[in-house]
Amino acid sequence: MTWIEHVEGWRRLPPEEKFLRRWKSIPRDVAQSMAFEKESVEISRLQEILDRIELPVSSKPRGASSLIPS
Repeated sequence: MTWIEHVEGWRRLPPEEKFLRRWKSIPRDVAQSMAFEKESVEISRLQEILDRIELPVSSKPRGASSLIPS
């Protein structure tokens, strides 16, 4: 699969699925960022913290337009 096919696949996903995938990637993203700064952190610890946070229903009010086209 080419990168173009990956992008097209992402664009076809419903907004809820995109949101969940972004939410689930937070521990990995934080760990990578901290590793870049030469500060190691265990992904499992970050996942534990994320698991204690209630999943937001939405990051914007219903009906609000997005600056980024989906």
